[in-house]
Amino acid sequence: MALHTAYIGAGSNIGDRMDHLAKAYHRLLHTPGIENAAASSAYISEPLGITDQEMFTNMVFMLRTTLSPEQLLRICQDTETALGRPRQHERWSPRVIDLDILFFDTLQLTTPELVIPHPELHKRKFVLLPLLDIADPYHPALAKNARKLLEECPDTSKVMQQKGAPEAPF
Repeated sequence: MALHTAYIGAGSNIGDRMDHLAKAYHRLLHTPGIENAAASSAYISEPLGITDQEMFTNMVFMLRTTLSPEQLLRICQDTETALGRPRQHERWSPRVIDLDILFFDTLQLTTPELVIPHPELHKRKFVLLPLLDIADPYHPALAKNARKLLEECPDTSKVMQQKGAPEAPF
């Protein structure tokens, strides 16, 4: 089986955010078909959309996996549910955990359930900064690496590395 590299954006703004991120990371790491993982530093960011809510803690996880993108999406959704996120929720609302597939190798995929690369990642410093902690992947649709995307990112929100957060693997 082919071994793929996938990047997962992870965020939380309810309760013990670092605990939720750690549980999501460990759940993914111990999933059959995921052979290795790494995690970025934690970053604090302002909420988007609905701004009257707690700040987010964001990370990016890099996974080496034999799973397909669709299988990985189901694992991410199952992890969100297991950690207390309802399947139906208002967009931009507070959440215990949010897991988004950012990249899957250099695959470009658009289905009703999944778009890879994530269609908004190049507009979000809270994704690009932690991503660059662990890699500088190539965005096949925009023909640029993540570092160049960050240089051109229109996001003016405050994003700062969380000091004193435990380093992965937590």
